[in-house]
Amino acid sequence: MINLAWRDIRHAWSKFLFTGAGLGLLIGATMTMAGVYRGMVDDAKVLLDNSGSDLWVVQQGTLGPYAEPSSLYDDTWRSIRTVPGVERAANATYLTMQVRKGNADVRAMVVGTSTVSYGDPGQPGYLVAGRQITRGHYEAVADMATRFSLGDSIQIRRKQYTVVGLTRRMVSSSGDPMVFIPLKDAQEAQFLKDNDAILQQRRRTALNPAFNPPGQPKLLDAVISSQSTNPYVNAVLVQLKPGQNHGKVADEIKRWKHLQVYTRAEMEQILIGKLIATSARQIGMFMVILMVVSAAIVAFIIYTLTMGKIREIAVLKLIGTRNKTIVAMILQQALGLGLIGFIAGKLVATLWAPIFPKYVLLEPGDALRGLLAVIVICSLSSVIAIRAALKVDPAEAIGG
Repeated sequence: MINLAWRDIRHAWSKFLFTGAGLGLLIGATMTMAGVYRGMVDDAKVLLDNSGSDLWVVQQGTLGPYAEPSSLYDDTWRSIRTVPGVERAANATYLTMQVRKGNADVRAMVVGTSTVSYGDPGQPGYLVAGRQITRGHYEAVADMATRFSLGDSIQIRRKQYTVVGLTRRMVSSSGDPMVFIPLKDAQEAQFLKDNDAILQQRRRTALNPAFNPPGQPKLLDAVISSQSTNPYVNAVLVQLKPGQNHGKVADEIKRWKHLQVYTRAEMEQILIGKLIATSARQIGMFMVILMVVSAAIVAFIIYTLTMGKIREIAVLKLIGTRNKTIVAMILQQALGLGLIGFIAGKLVATLWAPIFPKYVLLEPGDALRGLLAVIVICSLSSVIAIRAALKVDPAEAIGG
């Protein structure tokens, strides 16, 4: 019956092939959804890897700096640097916004990074072109996904920056490319007010007798000056000396500095278990729906193909063919259809994955699990057709 199944497929090969290709589009969509989830997880891990940090020190009681807002004084790093076991500590700010180049803009995460010394945590770990930021103002390093080039002039808030370096695969947990600028510029950009708001604030301050008492004009100037600066950062990134226990150092900082500290494992759990958890569940629901639809389509196709061969099945029964042979023939056709669909789905998923705006990670293990799922779906979907074939009455089918 293997030859009989193959001959039947060869007899209507074009219909069988196109049907499998159509099924492949559904399978490819399912594999792509799995790749989108894998890409989101990989983006979160890449974000942590690229920070170059062993510990994240953030505002007490928050899940910052990626999942929740966090605010620390920008001199906090000095006291953290003195904690035993700490090798380096550096401030960092994170702000997701539109970065403008000419008449176009790009959604990006703007990272304020330390320029005190090369190798501080938070700086881009490697460059594919150009150099690192060496000046305290108006220089930027951008991820290649922004499509910026060396020497481009980009606008962040009201300031212009020159792209001096390019990096790759520096993204936020949501897949937005990163743009690194000096810390002071990032602090200003994060809390920059428009001119009208600044004037209104100064007017209100001047009208407040507590800030503008008679005979003390310097007090008003001092208050206005303090309102014009931003002494805050979102996190302090900490690198530890080799061989240090991350949990022990984190507990020391929590105990003596009264701040929240996260290790790499804890931060990964926050990003994957909390930040992208809802998106993961939604993707999972889409995958279930696509699998159910695929199963329904395979069942309908196999049933239709089987019902189109009622006379042939009746003849097989008349000549004494056993039921298990007929079952094997139908099952082989179902698995053949699933195999064609899987190959087509894997091909289209691989071809269109790079076109997606966010990273799609197609892992070999997912492809293997997808193949096993296709085999199971095709086997179960052929049950209806098999039951219908076994109920065929030869005399009635041939006589009809």
